[in-house]
Amino acid sequence: MRPAVWETYGPADLSSVPVFAGGFINFGYWKSVDLGQPLSQDDRIRSERDLYRSVLDAAAPRGGRAVEIGCGLGLGCALALEEYGPTRITGVDIHPQQLQRAREANAGLLAAQPDRLRFALGAAESLPLGDVEYDCLYSVEAAQHFPDLSAFAREAARVLRPGGRVAVASFFTVDDAPAHADRLAELLDSFASGLDIARPVSRLVDALAEAGLVDVRATSIGPQVWPGWDRWLARLWEPGTWPRNFLTAWEQQILDYYLVTAIRP
Repeated sequence: MRPAVWETYGPADLSSVPVFAGGFINFGYWKSVDLGQPLSQDDRIRSERDLYRSVLDAAAPRGGRAVEIGCGLGLGCALALEEYGPTRITGVDIHPQQLQRAREANAGLLAAQPDRLRFALGAAESLPLGDVEYDCLYSVEAAQHFPDLSAFAREAARVLRPGGRVAVASFFTVDDAPAHADRLAELLDSFASGLDIARPVSRLVDALAEAGLVDVRATSIGPQVWPGWDRWLARLWEPGTWPRNFLTAWEQQILDYYLVTAIRP
């Protein structure tokens, strides 16, 4: 595990930072929030839950087995169980401290439905899961940390059953122009520190196709993410401070937010 990932999701506990109200640790999907009005904490939590819903709608976990890669506190797993009805869901995370927090946050659900929810320690590139075991695999705002997208894609293909679906939401560069990585490191501390990795979305699309998945698609959802995220950040940070530069990177057509989907034939 890279040091920046260990610190951010371990001792620093990103889920406890006020900007991630609700503990979901994502930028949010703000389509149903009125950005012309002052934003409330309820609006923020709604945006985080709606980002999960947009991914779960694409992953189609109803009635099957699902796995979330980079599950964090496991709140997305709980939402999936409550609203989408998979028979079982497994949350996988690389950080042992995150998994401990997930078990604590979901203690009641784990006790009430032990056969439907579990958490497992593992990396996206080496999943602690059996072959042909899941009907859908999804990931919400974690792939920007994965060191090896090709290995992740191969693992996704390995654990999915025929007809199983992949849905990944994360931010990537819009193309493979060499200057993008340096520019993002200038604009955003998360890229300068090595927490986030600058790669084109085509890298994930190609990796999924090379792993044997079909109907691979990358859809920009940036208009539903970046303006709302920046409006929320404006409560805490002034223009020109580094967190506000996510919107700048999008406006300069360097970075965007994507929903990437695929099917195992």
